[in-house]
Parts: sequence; C-alpha cells; structure tokens
Amino acid sequence: QVQLVESGGGSVQVGGSLRLTCAASEHTYNNIYCTGWSRQAPGKEREVVATIRRETTTTYADSVKGRFTISQDNAKKNLYLQMNSPKPEDTATYYCAAVWGYTPMSCMEAATYGYWGQGTQVTVSS
Repeated sequence: QVQLVESGGGSVQVGGSLRLTCAASEHTYNNIYCTGWSRQAPGKEREVVATIRRETTTTYADSVKGRFTISQDNAKKNLYLQMNSPKPEDTATYYCAAVWGYTPMSCMEAATYGYWGQGTQVTVSS
C-alpha cells in the first residue's frame, strides 16, 4: 500500500516563501509517470497546480506559474513544491499525488492520480 505524506504547510505572509514536501512510502520512484500538487480551498473545486510527467516535464496552472516550482528527488522519494511570493488566494489545503505506470491521461487532471496524500494546510496572510 503506497502512502504519501505531506509536510511543510503552515502560515506565511504575502511576499514570503514556503516549501512543501511529500514523502512516498513506495520503495522506488521507478516507473512513476506523474507526480503533482493540487489544492482545495473551502467551497472551491480541487485544482491541480503543478505536475511532473515522466520525471522531466513540468507543467503549472496559470494561477501559480512563475511563483511556484515543483521538483522531485528520486533517491529520497520526495516531491517538493517551492512556493514563492504567495498570495492570499493561495490559501488552501495542498495535496500531493502520484501515479505509477503509463497513463494516456493528462497529469494536470486530478482523475489521473491513483494515490493521494492526506493534505497540508497553507494559509497566506497579508
């Protein structure tokens, strides 16, 4: 059973920075196809904000492009989301997700992912 555990959430002020980490219990990152971060604010739909496809291709939602950076460390089996210049509208619960093996679906679609973390809260204050 694969487990994904997020950490690093908390409160941050506008103009600050925060790094989220997602640790995977799976014994290897080999054959991982998509990894990603999504978020959900109260009363809003879940939004996929950053993804990595086949360990190399990164994609970002327009809402975070230029401010957030996704990366992964295969040796440590960690996925990261560096959040720079956060805005109050970035306040949400952030989830990491992963899928192993080929899928024809887009990594930017939440339905693509088979495994999710439990979420970590990020609050941005002005």
